[in-house]
Amino acid sequence: MARFHLMTVFVAVAEEEGFAAAARRLRMSPPAVTRAVAMLEERLGVRLLTRTTRRVRTTDAGARYLDDARRILLDADEADEAAAGINATPRGHLAVTAPVLFGKTFVMPIITAYQGNFTETTVSALFVDRVVNLLDEGLDVGIRIGALPDSSLRAIRVGRVRRVVCAAPAYLKKHGTPKTPADLARHPVIAATSITAGQEWTFARGKEKTGVRLNPRILVNTNDGALEAARNGFGLTRLLSYQVAGELAAGTLKAVLTDFDVTSLPIHVIHREGRHGSAKVRSFVDLAVARLKADAALQ
Repeated sequence: MARFHLMTVFVAVAEEEGFAAAARRLRMSPPAVTRAVAMLEERLGVRLLTRTTRRVRTTDAGARYLDDARRILLDADEADEAAAGINATPRGHLAVTAPVLFGKTFVMPIITAYQGNFTETTVSALFVDRVVNLLDEGLDVGIRIGALPDSSLRAIRVGRVRRVVCAAPAYLKKHGTPKTPADLARHPVIAATSITAGQEWTFARGKEKTGVRLNPRILVNTNDGALEAARNGFGLTRLLSYQVAGELAAGTLKAVLTDFDVTSLPIHVIHREGRHGSAKVRSFVDLAVARLKADAALQ
């Protein structure tokens, strides 16, 4: 049985954490998937997977082999597409990730436009408010907000956002508007842990930076949860500018402490790039970069 086929089956089982799910993904029978993994393990002379009644996990050797197999299969796909020519039609499955609200607001329209242009592709979208490792999770393209660590990923800057402290106008009318960051101590605070890892908000005025230690009344792991609590008049929250742009424009929230700004956060489109860019990734990245750079809310 061809080595690439065995690798493909193993990658599917490892990513799906199950033989039945991998069989559905590959449109193979479960026994054929099981035989392929067994042949690969016999060929390598090492156990790649551990099986339980509920799920399948990679062994230490299997985890290392999974990374290598993904890279080899990606290189093979890219080589095929390069041989077919730069104008090859995008086809196959594309996996994209972005923060939750950013994905809903900005990335989904890009995905639907992409699907409209390239009917031989399918797209899966993972919208989560955490830093995702593209290689570990089998993803092709990501949108990341904030500083990028050094990595082998290619990154294209497409915009910037800033943090905004805001509250409902009715709340500010009743409890007063904070004039300095120190005034936050007298107000109930809603902290979105996806925006601020700790319980300290940092502000800057000119070259002077101030850190304010907070005792949030509400800690929530989603930005839309913090947004809802602030909109309902509970207190003050701090979110990214694109997340509150609609509420600020509609007047349901009002920005405060605008004289105490922090450095803007960059937005990048990131992707895994081999020696040749695959047509499906290249075309999606080109569309995403053009759309995001043209959006005034992100500039």
